[in-house]
Amino acid sequence: MGAPADFILEEKDGHKTAVLSGDWTARGMVDAGERLVQAMEGSQAVDLDLSDITRCDTAGAYAIIRAADGRISAGRITAAPRTLRLLKLVDDAIQVEAEPAPPQKGFQALLERIGRGVYGLGDDLYSTMAFLGHLLVAIARCIAKPSRVRWAPVVSLAERAGLDAIPIVSVTTFFIGAVVALLGANLLTQFGAQVFAVELIGISVLREFNILITAILLAGRSASSFAAEIGSMKMNQEIDAMQVMGVDPYEALVLPRFAALLITIPLLTFVATLAGLVGGMVVTWAALDLSPTFFLQRMQDSVGAQHYWIGLSKAPVMAMVIAAIGCRQGMEVGNDVESLGRRVTAAVVHAIFAIIFIDAVFALIYMELNL
Repeated sequence: MGAPADFILEEKDGHKTAVLSGDWTARGMVDAGERLVQAMEGSQAVDLDLSDITRCDTAGAYAIIRAADGRISAGRITAAPRTLRLLKLVDDAIQVEAEPAPPQKGFQALLERIGRGVYGLGDDLYSTMAFLGHLLVAIARCIAKPSRVRWAPVVSLAERAGLDAIPIVSVTTFFIGAVVALLGANLLTQFGAQVFAVELIGISVLREFNILITAILLAGRSASSFAAEIGSMKMNQEIDAMQVMGVDPYEALVLPRFAALLITIPLLTFVATLAGLVGGMVVTWAALDLSPTFFLQRMQDSVGAQHYWIGLSKAPVMAMVIAAIGCRQGMEVGNDVESLGRRVTAAVVHAIFAIIFIDAVFALIYMELNL
């Protein structure tokens, strides 16, 4: 490494000359650039003598041009040809102004937006396939060697996603069952068929509302939580550190969340079923004067357990979809807070859309099977 950057100011025949020496590079300047700016303030005509400069890079050239601030046009520059070329190159780059993007017309802007949307859809599909591939590899490793499963985070996540969600799931489905009972009582009373309100409540709660409300609530609670937790780790480069240490983030972060939701959703579905039936039973008792004993007996005779098992069969699929969407969106978080917020929002929206779509698919399948 050569001598550090330095300069002296000389005055000859009424002109000031700045004689620069040393290495005018990013490492060699230190504070020479700032001192040169202060020394040349207020000067109208300045000559630059750069012949004693040993090395110069773009940082040094920019410091010289910034200190001269256009005043070198009235003086002279003495420098080696390569230094002159570098100064001209940096000065031209400074003078170039960014050209504004041409305004897009309406139809052209629409086509561009559609094209970006299609490209984004394809990119999301590719990322989803890559995520599923990594996940399947992690599942295969854990099946081949069960000791790789981390049971401590599975239990902790099951408590947060399951036990902590029981109050909100119970209250929500209780009022859903009550609303269905009120609607059924008002409509069926007009036809003298109040007793069929029990079948309406039983089938709607056992078959649809128990799993649907549970899954939507978990999409808001768990999918957003998974995306935020994994996304914050991605922002802090903790996932990169895990990979450097040889820890597979899909085994350490994704699989425990999958297992936790697979364990808790059937439990929450059962709780939601009880709460929804109690809500409907309370309303029918109060509005239609149908006793709880009659309600339960008619549920057993006319509805049966088949509808409950049909509703419960959707639970594992809902669990996998919610966990996959939340974890995948967390893995896609960038290095900024805006990306984190966007991915958490996308996790909730995508999970709710997927839940409703899957429920519709199940309804079509069971209708074709006459179940």
